[in-house]
Amino acid sequence: MNHKPYSDPGFNKLYNLLFADDPGLFMNNNLYPWNILLSEKAAPDDLNKVAADTALESRARILAYNILKSKGNTVDKKEILGIIVEVGLDEGLDVVAAYKDGTARYINHAEKIIVWQAANEESDALVKNLFATGLQVVKNIGPWHKERLANPGNGDVRISFLVADGLYFGQGPFEVLEKDKMGGPVINAATRLMVFLINQQHPETAGK
Repeated sequence: MNHKPYSDPGFNKLYNLLFADDPGLFMNNNLYPWNILLSEKAAPDDLNKVAADTALESRARILAYNILKSKGNTVDKKEILGIIVEVGLDEGLDVVAAYKDGTARYINHAEKIIVWQAANEESDALVKNLFATGLQVVKNIGPWHKERLANPGNGDVRISFLVADGLYFGQGPFEVLEKDKMGGPVINAATRLMVFLINQQHPETAGK
């Protein structure tokens, strides 16, 4: 599942880290929760503790759920912890990712990244709106039971939902999904978040 949409290996790692489905990509240390998440002998009870710990960053919780499932444990929760929208362009791949903890990331086709860690009132509202639109999609589709696919190609968009019980996604031509009654609102909400993130880097463009 270590896909390579970018020319820079560092950006490929950042891209794959968005999905929190490969423990080997995360930096190993002895501090909680990584002492549990990166241990081959982690007990289900300990992994469940991490998965339920809302004080942790969402990607750590997603990773805990993914490890539980990989070990044959059943996860029944439908909590959405992350939403990732990928758009294939002539120039490369644009990706917007948002997480339930209020953090977000934007990787653009030119291999530049914006990491948003300090949630504020405006960003929280944008992320909550994205998750509200995403919930309507997850209610109407099922999880993907195979390995994560390679990034979408030119002209396509993929919306991935990182849910406690699995990976959900929808994909199709951008102009089709943009008009879809379920996918359209998610794309619109993700676009608004992307514009916000860009404006934090270039505040002089705000309002233009």
